[in-house]
Amino acid sequence: MQLGTHSPPDMHARKFDVGCTIRVSHTFESLHAHVELDDNIPIFPGDEVIVHGSPVKVPYGETAEIRRTATVVRAGPIERLWTKATGRLEMMELLEFSFSERTRL
Repeated sequence: MQLGTHSPPDMHARKFDVGCTIRVSHTFESLHAHVELDDNIPIFPGDEVIVHGSPVKVPYGETAEIRRTATVVRAGPIERLWTKATGRLEMMELLEFSFSERTRL
């Protein structure tokens, strides 16, 4: 690919590279890091996104926006199904709470 040209990745491929933007905030109000893939590429259960480059370090009180390349690895049908099934079970573990006055183990 030549510099200055842009062709969208083949989203049906099992593995492909795509540009991404990393937004990091390390302030009193917010501590977060978000990755946004170019071309609004959807990510499905079981898919992997690997962002390339050195670790991002943002000093306290600052925010940063960094451009990188990411590799998207698509999950197969069985892996996708497994991720959906186990994800729901793990989510239910987070919902274990009680409104009663006494605690029972």
